[in-house]
Amino acid sequence: MSVIKLALQMTKRRRLSMPVWWRRPPVPGSRRSQRQRAVSELRAQGRYGPELRDVLPGFIGLGLAVLAPVLLLSWLYRALGVGGLVLGIVLLAVAAAAVLRLHQSVARRRGGRYTEAELARLDDPGLAVAVAGMLRRDGWQVVDLSAREGRPRLYARDRRGRELDVAFRPVATADENKVTGGPAPLREAGRPGVDHLIRVVVHLGAFSRADVLWASRQGGVHLLDGHQLRSWAGGATLDDLGLAD
Repeated sequence: MSVIKLALQMTKRRRLSMPVWWRRPPVPGSRRSQRQRAVSELRAQGRYGPELRDVLPGFIGLGLAVLAPVLLLSWLYRALGVGGLVLGIVLLAVAAAAVLRLHQSVARRRGGRYTEAELARLDDPGLAVAVAGMLRRDGWQVVDLSAREGRPRLYARDRRGRELDVAFRPVATADENKVTGGPAPLREAGRPGVDHLIRVVVHLGAFSRADVLWASRQGGVHLLDGHQLRSWAGGATLDDLGLAD
């Protein structure tokens, strides 16, 4: 028995010491080596397609999305008969319509378009995000300066070299017809006239007369009130509104 055990151990050691073919380094100049080098270059350039682990969650989700309704309809049919099958189809149709509507709403907002009701629900950071999306929709390159400034603030530049400095009147004052202290909040737009920046102050509500008079004396400061903001969110451009000249 000892001889047999010794022979088995020697065989096992020999197998462990033998190189496995898939672990062997590729021979330089071989097809395998060239393929690995090409794959590495594509990955470095970000042009290599997704791997199985990247697309597997999506395939699993798609399979569940197809399988779940089928199982639901089967269960309703066994439990309630034809009436249950009809009920299941109606429920699935309602759910599909709701998901489609939500998807369209999200896609529209990502495209820089907002409804009046959506604008009314925005807070100060949300308004800055919406305005940034509208600017990108119109071809502007946007830099969010909110974190550095400590308040919502955007810088934008277009292909024509025009530059925007976008400040915001707080959303909390949107329902006020007149802000106490006159145009002081508008001075957050900076010092007009000292450079080529086009300064825009965005407000969900209406500006007071004092705000308008102050901005008209500065030069280079444009006030974008709630009415113009809704037009912009609906698809108009700043050029259409006469605010980027």
